[in-house]
Amino acid sequence: MRARKGFTLIELMVVILIVGILAAVSIPLMKGRIDSAKWSEANAAAGTIRTALRAYWAEKGPTYTGYGADLNGAVAVFGTNLGITSADLDGRYFLSGCYVISDAAINGDGLDYTITVTAATAAGPGGAPTAPATMAMDQDGDWS
Repeated sequence: MRARKGFTLIELMVVILIVGILAAVSIPLMKGRIDSAKWSEANAAAGTIRTALRAYWAEKGPTYTGYGADLNGAVAVFGTNLGITSADLDGRYFLSGCYVISDAAINGDGLDYTITVTAATAAGPGGAPTAPATMAMDQDGDWS
């Protein structure tokens, strides 16, 4: 009698079970990495806005009193004040309407502001990041 070569049904089921467990563990971890990569686009665009705000501050100076009126609100609306167009901020996952500057005011040594990015209105392949819903960058470049 000849010996048969191959795998038994039990061996194949054990391999499939192990692959299933690995997939169940790795998919949520990868989803978080995908969202993090999408948010890196927003971080870069917020950095562009931050650079434009610093140039605007350097141009207008500390005696200018119109920062709040010039800068508070959607970047798509007042971006021309900063030399930014909507096309400069439209990306794969975030559109220019996702960026809002708030709390633009003078403090003793500079301009304080917060750039808030909201994922809810983002478009693009794969959709917006699912978590978190918003992130913000302040005048110091802190992204949270």
